[in-house]
Amino acid sequence: MEGPVTLSKSLLRQSLTTALVVSVCVVDSVTIAYDGSLMGSLNVMQSYQDYFELTTATIAVNTCATFLGAILVGPFTGMLIDWKGRKLGLYASGIVNIIGAIIAGAATNIAMFIAGRLIIGIGVGLGQTAAGTYVAETTAPAIRPFALGLYFSCWAVGALLAAGMSYGTSSLEPSNWAWRIPSLLQAAPPLVVMGIIYFVPESPRWLIFNDRRDEALNVLAKINGADKQDPNVQLQYKEIIDTLEYEKGEGGSIGLPTMFKSPSNRKRLLLALSIAPLAMLTGSNIITYYFGSMLSQAGIDDPTTQLQINVILSAWQLVVAIIGSSLAERLGRRRLALISLGLCCVFFYMLAGLTARYGTAGDKSGTYGTIACIFLFLGAYGFGITPLTAMYVPEVLSYNMRANGIAMQGMLIKSCGVLVSMAFPYLMESIGWKTYVVNASWNILIWLYIYFQWVETKGLTLEEIDALFEGVHVSPDHGGSLEKGSDLAVISNAQTTTS
Repeated sequence: MEGPVTLSKSLLRQSLTTALVVSVCVVDSVTIAYDGSLMGSLNVMQSYQDYFELTTATIAVNTCATFLGAILVGPFTGMLIDWKGRKLGLYASGIVNIIGAIIAGAATNIAMFIAGRLIIGIGVGLGQTAAGTYVAETTAPAIRPFALGLYFSCWAVGALLAAGMSYGTSSLEPSNWAWRIPSLLQAAPPLVVMGIIYFVPESPRWLIFNDRRDEALNVLAKINGADKQDPNVQLQYKEIIDTLEYEKGEGGSIGLPTMFKSPSNRKRLLLALSIAPLAMLTGSNIITYYFGSMLSQAGIDDPTTQLQINVILSAWQLVVAIIGSSLAERLGRRRLALISLGLCCVFFYMLAGLTARYGTAGDKSGTYGTIACIFLFLGAYGFGITPLTAMYVPEVLSYNMRANGIAMQGMLIKSCGVLVSMAFPYLMESIGWKTYVVNASWNILIWLYIYFQWVETKGLTLEEIDALFEGVHVSPDHGGSLEKGSDLAVISNAQTTTS
């Protein structure tokens, strides 16, 4: 029986290793979010607009350049981290992001600024694929949901940093350092990631798949804060080996053809890809990138006031996203998504009505109500959709699909981001508040897809989730190999229709 000293050392080891693993994904999320909030802030800075002589078209191109960079690198990110490991992908992401930030911050013309942002997009694409895969595979089962939820919840940290930094440097207006400083500081989070990666282990599943089993067992012991002979560690170790061997035996080689090989794989891929429109087309990006235009329509034209509101919005999102992450295991992924998206629909319709009624009429009560709806919408979005963006995809994808599947999902996310960046400035100009009505109505279709199609994954290890999709049976002691059966396929169907 373990004594108090041994137990405390075990918990310390688990906490330290888990904290380092989670910190990698947190800083990667901060890097991605910093970019989105930065552009929202720069778009209301007069020095930035004057320096590049911006029009509606060039604002849209500047904003979506990182999405284009991520789309360009997307087809190769999964192959890279499957070939060389999850940690190498994170290293590469950090280096590329730093180079891009320096180029964008030092830009002397709009072409140079766009080039810097394209390079940042390449780094972001690498980071999202590597970090999401890495955290899912390198955290203990009990920690995994919160760790993955925290990944995108800390998006709000990056947004808050960018908003706060931009607000601080806005006092330098009309100097160009008002926009150059926050652009250059985009290199800071990747530097932190590169410092942390040295101390964290490689994914145990990647190690096992590449026949480095002793190393994998050591990693599993570390992330569980236990000895290699601990029954729980041995159970996870055997379960991972059995599942990966089953995938190999079924012809599940790593590669894009595997994604479409069987009905279960196609189902997994559709579920993973459904996160892209959920995350990017529900309306949050309108606020993130074009909150200045939204607030102007609501009657708040002062850029300083707009930046102050952006800072408060970022802090608010962080709080509710962490709460949502902590409740994901209790509520379940499907129910969390339905609650979050349902509330987003309601608050977007309310926002449309208030903007239409009061707009620039100068009515203080109407203005406050409009701002309240923006806060409520982002709160609803942050509560469920933010943590699920990183949580659900690696859970529903098997090992031989995970890296390439996350890469494909990332490409679709960025494609949706390009659509938002390019289309919504024109929509806001042409139909104003009706944009919110169109977006809220679209959200209802996504809600229906989640209700009828999503499979619940709460309370399961990655290998148990694999069993749900494949219709295989894991022996009660987890000591035998996986065998075909129908009992877990029935569970899969049942979980699709229960909340």
